[in-house]
Amino acid sequence: MRKIFIIGLPRTGTTSLCATLLELGYSVAHTAFTQAAIEQAEVVADTPAYCDYPFLDQRYPGAKFIYLERDLSLWLPSIQQLLKRMIKNINNDSGGFNPILKRCFKSIFNPFELAAINNPPHLSHCYQQHRQQVLRYFAHRPQDLLSLNIADPQAPQQLLGFLGHAADPSLQFPQLNQGQKITAWNKIAHPLKVAANLPGQHGRKYFDI
Repeated sequence: MRKIFIIGLPRTGTTSLCATLLELGYSVAHTAFTQAAIEQAEVVADTPAYCDYPFLDQRYPGAKFIYLERDLSLWLPSIQQLLKRMIKNINNDSGGFNPILKRCFKSIFNPFELAAINNPPHLSHCYQQHRQQVLRYFAHRPQDLLSLNIADPQAPQQLLGFLGHAADPSLQFPQLNQGQKITAWNKIAHPLKVAANLPGQHGRKYFDI
């Protein structure tokens, strides 16, 4: 099974892209916190893919990667809202969110503090730093990386071409998780969805990285 990893940061359109890939017939995990979830899914998006993509690239030779871009004027207020809602649970050392989610958010948005979250230039730096790291990593393998802005009218056809599908002018990305909404994925009922905490041979263990 050839893997596809969506490595754009949160609030760049990962849910909309994942919903489209479900309709194209791919099994999709929008976040994957266990080895079993990543093994089961053809497509893995969001956390931890945007953080662990070098490891996943080595683990799954031949994988394809999709980096999602978004206009910073739109991304910054959206990510600020998300991070402010998450900060208490991210920084809760005795509980809160999944440890993998905590690790990834703290790695990308470092330092994970309210003052930094309230500082748009800092968040812009986090975005640009992640983008440059991705582009440097794939600099000599452009065939394995698609940079995509789902607001671009040509983006659906770019996606189809990258994945080897025939052109389909009717394909459009749904507009999901706009504004303060963050739960659209949970409301999608589809047999190809893969649960983020799917247990397997190793229980709910993640990779040792």
